Amino acid sequence: MRTVTVVGASLAGLYAARELRAQGFDGRLVIVGDEPHRPYDRPPLSKEYLTGRADEDRLALTDAEETAGLDAEWLLGVRARGLDARGRTVLLDGGRTLSTDGVVVATGASARSLTWGRPSGDQSSGDRLPGVHTLRTLDDARALRAELTREPRRVVVVGGGFIGAETASSCAALGHEVTVVEAAALPLAPQLGPEMAAVCAALHRRGGVALVTGASVSALRGGGTVTGVALTDGRALPADVVIVGIGATPNTAWLAGSPLLLNDGVLCDGGCVTSLPQVIAVGDVARVGGTRAEHWTSATRQPRAAVANLLAGRTVESARSVPYFWSDQYGARLQFAGRRRVGDTVRVVEGGVNDGAPGEDGLLAHYERDGRTTAVLAVDRPRSFLRARRDLAREADPAVPA
Repeated sequence: MRTVTVVGASLAGLYAARELRAQGFDGRLVIVGDEPHRPYDRPPLSKEYLTGRADEDRLALTDAEETAGLDAEWLLGVRARGLDARGRTVLLDGGRTLSTDGVVVATGASARSLTWGRPSGDQSSGDRLPGVHTLRTLDDARALRAELTREPRRVVVVGGGFIGAETASSCAALGHEVTVVEAAALPLAPQLGPEMAAVCAALHRRGGVALVTGASVSALRGGGTVTGVALTDGRALPADVVIVGIGATPNTAWLAGSPLLLNDGVLCDGGCVTSLPQVIAVGDVARVGGTRAEHWTSATRQPRAAVANLLAGRTVESARSVPYFWSDQYGARLQFAGRRRVGDTVRVVEGGVNDGAPGEDGLLAHYERDGRTTAVLAVDRPRSFLRARRDLAREADPAVPA
């Protein structure tokens, strides 16, 4: 290959570029990013950055020395619009085209917005009403941080998943009055199961945040700016700021009409190779072996095998590994590894539960099926979790060192 184009200049795209150089690719390397910013770390946006404990210079994933070493052409603030039928040309904004021998799809995902039918007098889309925010990009975080550094605000967070919980935690730490609205009976139940989801949901209460479950948003109230949130159960919550954290949608629209198979992401085999061998996909946009994982570790680990397969012209390595994610909420660190399934038995093996929430010394829980541990959850038990995670990895692949 003489030219490889990485479409997506965030975490997964950067790691793919690094791997290309590390694995001996010395040809033309082009990195296309729709944001104007150099690659930055997203996890701190909802935590350290939002609370003012980290500035933008601490978010940077590269420095001048590494950027020079990559010897890449950076096209930032430029959106990809299409991929030709053979996967050899990337179409950009303004009609410009890039001829390329290989493509890395690393376009990530975009935050979902609130949409519904428009009742009389109500706002139909959160995007159009000042005071309503999503939190996915640096520009999102800048706008939200500016609002939260004013006087105390009434904040409603829509969605009790990881981004919602982390943002609610940060808002509470800044002294705001916070309510989290979750449509399901328990937040994080799909990831953690009902038993541990209930335990982790209690962190909201411990952090002084109100949690409303089993209700979704029917409308936003307000004229010049948001003033409240109407719920499907008839309740109305006053709000000066609304933060929408209801998941993300993979950025695949630009690939419509290409030969790539799309279904909630770009479909890939277990090595991140798409239906075109000269095209790989990594990160939040990639559905690898049937699974799409929106986690930092996936974005950093998949590129090694994916790039090896791209350079080989076929799948020679697997990118699948034991899933892992973490979340920082209300001063507690949650860590999870493995593949939980409905029906798994949950057993707390260290620490315990106090008044429905993790105890002062945290906890370690095993998810078990047929006498085997399938997943582990830790709250403030990093050493125990590390050992348990290693055991899971060894069971999945005996070649993993102890």
